[in-house]
Amino acid sequence: MEATPPPLSKVRRTLKVRWYRCPIDKEELRQLMQRSDLRGAFQAVGHLALWGATGTAAFLCFHHQLWIGFAVALWLHGTVGSFMRGIASHELVHGTVFRTMWLNRLFVRIYATLGWFNFKEYQMSHTYHHRFTLHPDGDREVVLPRNPMLRFLQWLQLWTVNLTFRKEANGILPVLWLNLRSAFNRYPDPWIEAVYEGHPDARREAVNWSRWVLLFHAVTAGVFIAIGQPILIVLFNVHFCIANWLKHYVGLPMHCGLRDNVPDFRLCVRSITLDPISEFLYWRMNWHTEHHMFAGVPCYNLARVYRQVKDDMPVPRTLIGAWREMRQTWRRQQEDPDYVFNTPLPPTAHPEVLHEKDVAESDELAASIGDLAPKALA
Repeated sequence: MEATPPPLSKVRRTLKVRWYRCPIDKEELRQLMQRSDLRGAFQAVGHLALWGATGTAAFLCFHHQLWIGFAVALWLHGTVGSFMRGIASHELVHGTVFRTMWLNRLFVRIYATLGWFNFKEYQMSHTYHHRFTLHPDGDREVVLPRNPMLRFLQWLQLWTVNLTFRKEANGILPVLWLNLRSAFNRYPDPWIEAVYEGHPDARREAVNWSRWVLLFHAVTAGVFIAIGQPILIVLFNVHFCIANWLKHYVGLPMHCGLRDNVPDFRLCVRSITLDPISEFLYWRMNWHTEHHMFAGVPCYNLARVYRQVKDDMPVPRTLIGAWREMRQTWRRQQEDPDYVFNTPLPPTAHPEVLHEKDVAESDELAASIGDLAPKALA
């Protein structure tokens, strides 16, 4: 039986992880942290535009009864739209996409509404994830080990319509159920229940957000039925559960199969290389080690971070290489539950750091997580 984790109020007082971060010139880091409204708009507006274009193509094919074209366009629309749930909101809640702060707040609400995503809950949970990455007492957003293997029904849902599968994907029934439970102030997830302990005002904001999402989608679905266009419910209201394949395949490698309880992001986070389209849809979070190490850097500058510190970093895996590594690790762990994967570091790198006593305190600039932490946890 697993031990009951300590309350988070105690964790915040007693668990202070001193993280190893790759040496980087302070002025260079300051430049990398500069936000741009133009580059932010390219990412945020561009994703919405691509979603609108695939949705329009699907709508036109449907009404002209071009069924093969409709199937292809709908599949592409779902692939693009699946990244709206959680992925787009992730970088926007860090507040690092736009230089103008109200634009970050505006777009996170747009994406969270379209993706049925409670960004208020996520702000609370993800703050712990960044401060205590893979230290189970303080980070239960990601808990190891994670199983990368798929059953046939899960695989089928990822490539078609996802009804029930949750891991790095958007099963429509779990998403609807989570929003309903939150709207009625009932949390089936003990982790989310824990993060709101002692924060009733923050919890009320999350409850109200789920109510807004449910009301918005109920009203828009009713309008689409009233105007005789129920196909718009598929394209606008439930797009996120169609063709979740890419979101799952690029999202799971970020921590799966790695080490927990170490103060070295190079050992507990994985970066991967992707093609430009997948990297765009994933909001460049494939540079995930760099993101955790310097979370105040906008997503569009993370590749530049890697180039600055690559001599001290693991070589980024390919997507196929990452999945091969995860699956081999999982098979080893079935035979030996104590097995952990040791990420190889280049000869030029600082040796792996397993104990906090070997780490110097990070300065405030390097340790920034942007504007992620809500007022309750600031």
